[in-house]
Amino acid sequence: MPVVIDSDCINCDMCVPECPNDAIAMGKEHYIVDVNKCTECEGFYDEPACIPVCPIECMTLVPDA
Repeated sequence: MPVVIDSDCINCDMCVPECPNDAIAMGKEHYIVDVNKCTECEGFYDEPACIPVCPIECMTLVPDA
């Protein structure tokens, strides 16, 4: 399940340094997650490190399509 950042993102930069795979980058209007790079932090942490640091809770895990 990749992490998704919704349009409520305020571009605060809190999640970017938490990603061990450099999967988070600036999109046209807000940060986005590259689903090809996101491993949900497997091999680094027990759970995705980006989600708990988001101050507005705009990051979620979504099932693979």
